[in-house]
Amino acid sequence: MTGRVAVVGAGAAGALTAVQLMRQAGRAGRRAEVWLVDPAAHTGRGVAYGTPDARHLLNVPAARMSAFPDDPGHFLRRLTARDPHAAPGDFVSRREYGRYLGEVVEETAARCRHVRLNRVRERVVAVRERDGGPVLRLSGGGELRVDAVVLALGALGGDHGWAGPGLRASSRFVADPWAPGALEGPAAQGDVLLVGTGLTMVDVAVTLARPGRVLHAVSRSGLLPREHLPVPAAAVQAPPLDGAHGLDALRRGVRLHLAAGRRRCGDWRPALDGLRPVTAALWQQLSAADRRRFLDQDLRMWEVHRHRVAPATAVAVGALRAGGLLRVAAAEVVGAVPGAGAVEVSLSDGRRLRVAAVVACTGPRMDLTGSDDPLVRCLLEHGWARPGPAGVGLDTRDEGRLVPAAGARAVRVWAVGAVRRGNLLETTAVPEIRVQAAQVAGAVWGVPGVSGAGSSPVLEGAVSPAAPVPVSAAP
Repeated sequence: MTGRVAVVGAGAAGALTAVQLMRQAGRAGRRAEVWLVDPAAHTGRGVAYGTPDARHLLNVPAARMSAFPDDPGHFLRRLTARDPHAAPGDFVSRREYGRYLGEVVEETAARCRHVRLNRVRERVVAVRERDGGPVLRLSGGGELRVDAVVLALGALGGDHGWAGPGLRASSRFVADPWAPGALEGPAAQGDVLLVGTGLTMVDVAVTLARPGRVLHAVSRSGLLPREHLPVPAAAVQAPPLDGAHGLDALRRGVRLHLAAGRRRCGDWRPALDGLRPVTAALWQQLSAADRRRFLDQDLRMWEVHRHRVAPATAVAVGALRAGGLLRVAAAEVVGAVPGAGAVEVSLSDGRRLRVAAVVACTGPRMDLTGSDDPLVRCLLEHGWARPGPAGVGLDTRDEGRLVPAAGARAVRVWAVGAVRRGNLLETTAVPEIRVQAAQVAGAVWGVPGVSGAGSSPVLEGAVSPAAPVPVSAAP
């Protein structure tokens, strides 16, 4: 019956978790304290929703972005109260959504009279146990003793080994394009190389593109995210699928489902969206070998079809490519030598580029054993956490509690969001995270049977979309 809980991370996952902890404690009439610990100035924005660029849009329609799994229309009502012309299928700015999450946290804290919310703007650098409870060490030297901890760390930094030590040490290398001012230095001058062709690259290209310069974008696949339909269509329910029969059989079943969806709807997207409620269960049914094979062979094809961009964003990217301002290719960086005025880059396709800056858009690290986050390192080194299935993220139980290494004690630490990817595969979108937040809050407070929503058939320890989907299948 915990009374003091720390949520580490104040982006979307941390904000949604703090809200659920307060709501559930308030409903039970419990006196409690919640600490939301993160050095960021704003609550709820994080990397995903902290962008100042209004051209960066949500990649999920407004009707599906409520903070509450039991009140799916909440965000849309808030949006239409401000803009009567807003529609359920609108893809609004991420900046607007970040403001919404911050407001939800403040409003919930004001309503829950018996629950106190404390906002600590420091970084958690370590954890230890004392008398059966976690003690967090903060970057300022202080400590915070609580009864339970929830990790809401978001997507941790990527692996930049491809850049080489010389480039990584150069001011012409942008390791984190979302860091304040990161795109205002050398990246604002001359041609730029963007390494990665996913959602991050799309946003960075929209921000950096201007006449007189060329943005080169490369990745191993050279694939760009597909776009949403202009008018979102209802998902087509998936037929019975079973990952226990192996990845090859599952691929065949998914291909047949996509083909049937295309015949029925004239497009593959509704059928792909119909996989969302069963993705985590299918992923968990696969053998360890098949999970690794999916990550190696299928993941990129899945991601570009599953994680789509708003129609307006697709139009903008298409215009940049048509005008020669953005050039996309399947290639890898094989050498990069920074000089006084530029970086000389050699690519695997034989080309050599001279660019003002190289921007990493490669996405988050999947194997956290090499993470430079001090809290993650501490948890792994003490055995209080272990790598997740297929070596991805941190291993968690169905309700989100960390699984310790063999022979180590379990600590009262739970997780939501990106670090659970090894268990759930898809675990970074708000529709999934809001359910996780409700489940974890129920587990922390000892409330039995809390699922966060009554509509999904797969809320028992799972959360999201992303079943081993075909590589060459789909669209």
